[in-house]
Amino acid sequence: MKRLFSILAIACVMAFGTVNANTNANTNTIVNTVVSSTQDEGAASASEDLGFHQELKKRFIEGGPGFMGIVLLCLILGLAIAIERIIFLNLSTTNSKKLVQEVEDALSSGGVEAAKEVCRNTKGPVASIFYQGLDRTDEGIEAAEKAVVAYGGVQMGQLEKNVSWVSLFIALAPMLGFMGTVIGMIDAFDKIEAAGDMQPSLVAGGIKIALLTTVFGLIVAIILQIFYNYIIAKIDSIVNDMEDASISLMDLLIRNKK
Repeated sequence: MKRLFSILAIACVMAFGTVNANTNANTNTIVNTVVSSTQDEGAASASEDLGFHQELKKRFIEGGPGFMGIVLLCLILGLAIAIERIIFLNLSTTNSKKLVQEVEDALSSGGVEAAKEVCRNTKGPVASIFYQGLDRTDEGIEAAEKAVVAYGGVQMGQLEKNVSWVSLFIALAPMLGFMGTVIGMIDAFDKIEAAGDMQPSLVAGGIKIALLTTVFGLIVAIILQIFYNYIIAKIDSIVNDMEDASISLMDLLIRNKK
């Protein structure tokens, strides 16, 4: 987990630096275009030359480093946890039908020890649950069933580990954006009060900055929500597979006792 955080942090810093270099180059091009043409043509050229990344960074800087930096941190941490969970869940996926067939063949040919060896050589929570059930067969079917149920709960906890942090960042990012919006609006009204006059130029900049924090907060929440829903669906799929496989194991043990 720590290694994954470090890699993502370094990648983000490098990406940010690359965008900064590209932005400086594009800025020089835009300035030269404006000088050599009329004001209207220059503005149009500048708008066309600004790519998606440059526009995104421009808006990010306009939103202010305070709240925008915290929202970006929520995105980085949320993505790091989500990617780690996705990798773990994909590695935890097992072909349960194939495993059940292999365990059945092992029970028929070599008994419980051969079946346990098959489970030891197979990765994933389903194989771990099978091993715990097979390890308690000498104590009776009821003991094996209790072991399967208990260890199934342990494996479910492993699958859901750290997922709550992703949901926290999903809720936190737009809340921080809204807080930035409220603070920006307060700043805009302070300027109106200080000037003693309702001039659009006084409040337009502050309101734009305030709204940018909300937009970025919502974007972060949407991105993390997509990852979160995928993770939850993957966990549900693995849990259902575990339950079906556990029932098949108990049927095998009952038939083997007979």
